[in-house]
Amino acid sequence: MEALKEVWLFFQNEILAMSWLNNLINFLLTKTGIDTSSKFGGSLQFFIYDVIKITILLLFLIFMISYIQSYFPPERSKKILGRFKGIWANIISALLGTVTPFCSCSSIPLFMGFTSSGLPLGVTFSFLISSPMVDLASLILLASIFGFKIAIVYVIIGLAVAVIGGTIIEKLGMEKYVEDFILNAPHFDVDMPSLTKIDRLNYAKEQALSTFKKVFPYILIGVGIGAVIHNWIPEDIIQSLLGTNNPFGVIIAVIVGTPMYADIFGTIPVAEALLYKGAQLGTILAFMMSVTTLSLPSIIMLRKAVKPKLLVLFISICVVGIIIVGYIFNFLQFLFI
Repeated sequence: MEALKEVWLFFQNEILAMSWLNNLINFLLTKTGIDTSSKFGGSLQFFIYDVIKITILLLFLIFMISYIQSYFPPERSKKILGRFKGIWANIISALLGTVTPFCSCSSIPLFMGFTSSGLPLGVTFSFLISSPMVDLASLILLASIFGFKIAIVYVIIGLAVAVIGGTIIEKLGMEKYVEDFILNAPHFDVDMPSLTKIDRLNYAKEQALSTFKKVFPYILIGVGIGAVIHNWIPEDIIQSLLGTNNPFGVIIAVIVGTPMYADIFGTIPVAEALLYKGAQLGTILAFMMSVTTLSLPSIIMLRKAVKPKLLVLFISICVVGIIIVGYIFNFLQFLFI
């Protein structure tokens, strides 16, 4: 059992967290005369290490997820969802959201297509909530910082928020608040051509490179913010705002995170720096979920498809769900950590 634990810790620390890379960068910077214990040197080490680490994980994860996604084009996903009814349809929809693109804006066109094809509104909203909030990449990236136990609980609770949110919208009968051009759009069943393994590998490679080009600027911004928090902002300021002494830390994190636009790769370095400075785990996760699920660009795009009452309900469900998740994790941290 101890040997298995050692192997697991090695995998988490050296493969996912890439501690060896951090040590290597520290060694190289020290050889060049840079003091990594200083604010500047520490920020530089944090920046180089996180950019390289996240880039490696990003390319690998997007490639793998895109390969899986090649088996679930929109038409096939629509047919799969159409086979289920009731709560099971919401669950399957939320699970399908885990193999879709990484940001809220890229999920909305799929949501619009699913809705116009006649799928129940609650089912499509379960997809819309889970797609940016919970994906396979978030599981691996969160595990690299917080460990697999926290990452798995995060994914389970995120899926629960998506299922409950979609169910509430379905029960309230909000179809009349979808814009007419969505409801009345013609749709056609298109037989997708079968892809060979080579086709799927090429598709995965193209998706990895394309997504990398789009999200890399946000990675640089996120890592830059993380480096500043990590080395320049005093720990007592972070703890006073987001630590155990502030019961409103989760709410503050959601308010700050909601207008921002980034994906899981851009928020990870900020979360890592906040954790290092003593912010509570649930508060950090609430910030990450609000950034990836809600953003001004995605809200503006969604407004084109739904009327204000449905938009406000969607935002309210997400905000309340994220706040509850944040406080749950803070409570669990208080009990077990």
